[in-house]
Amino acid sequence: MKALGIINFEDNTAVISGLDEYRPVPAMVFNGRYRVIDFVLSNMTNSGIDNVQVYCKEKPRNLIEHLGSGTNYNINSKRGKLRLLYGEKSFSSPVYNHDVANFMLNMQYIEEDRNPYVVVAPSYFIYSLDYNTVLEKHIESGADVTVLYTSTSEAKTSFLGCDVLSLDRQKNVKAFDKNRGNTKTKNISLECYVMTKKLFIELVEKAAATSSLYWFKDILKDSVADLNIVGYKVNGFVACINSLSEYFRISMMLRDRTVAKGLFKEGWPVYTQTNDSSPTTYAAGSSVKGSVVANGSVIEGTVIDSVIGRNVTIRKGAVVKNCIVMTGVYIGENAKLDHAVVDKFAIIHHVKELKGTDEQPVYVKRRDRI
Repeated sequence: MKALGIINFEDNTAVISGLDEYRPVPAMVFNGRYRVIDFVLSNMTNSGIDNVQVYCKEKPRNLIEHLGSGTNYNINSKRGKLRLLYGEKSFSSPVYNHDVANFMLNMQYIEEDRNPYVVVAPSYFIYSLDYNTVLEKHIESGADVTVLYTSTSEAKTSFLGCDVLSLDRQKNVKAFDKNRGNTKTKNISLECYVMTKKLFIELVEKAAATSSLYWFKDILKDSVADLNIVGYKVNGFVACINSLSEYFRISMMLRDRTVAKGLFKEGWPVYTQTNDSSPTTYAAGSSVKGSVVANGSVIEGTVIDSVIGRNVTIRKGAVVKNCIVMTGVYIGENAKLDHAVVDKFAIIHHVKELKGTDEQPVYVKRRDRI
């Protein structure tokens, strides 16, 4: 595929309270064994995109450790490259740390790439898609920009804060707006754009010249009347992880095998960093129902409708229900957890009960002791 892959970072509307204190959104653990970035990066490498640039807004350490050289994502270093890029100078305020500023600071690497097209996509939208099909349709249509979107009838509760497209009958984009949850049916932009590299560079430079606070989506919004921007509809499973409640809700949805089939498609692997730990041990008297459980764990208690990460220990008498439990967590005897998100390496053994709700799950900090 003759395109440079650019994985953009999330905008300031995405706040995953608690989890984002330790790592950027792309590096967050998802579905027990993956990271959020694995899905869009796998889409790119499965589509034959060999050169990928990953932009990180802040806290790059976890992302660097997870991505490595890209070999886990089937990127051959002889013909391709995975680059992790971020603003190497300090910003006087967080509002200046946006995608356009980071593109400008790393423009050399964009200009040097030999591919004539770019596919720009953020990591916090989760879906499976062959970008070859999108690029072919883009070239065939003669459009300046193709933007991916999905139609939803749940816009009052999901995709809040995301961009919304106004489309005519020919799928031409007439306006960009925000989903404020006022109507249930919307065309949600996936913030994934396909265009020539030349146009991409022109738009980045135009955005930088227009305002020091402009994001790339802002210059696209300004350019609707000047450019031929068309929509490409993505069917099947699509989700946006832009809040703790959505992170929780989407994780719970994917416990359903029927729902998960819309994301984990046959012949379309989702790559991640491998882990060769032993299978999970289920002790006599343990009970696990309706849950996703990664490898390396020891379960002696009860797990119901939950997502359990790698190397988790759940002792006898403990009940974990409607929870997300991340790598290396220890849950002691007789502890009761319901609607909780437990971050890595936390220890819970001196508390009788932790209980939250779908809208406000309890968050237990990384390496916390309760």
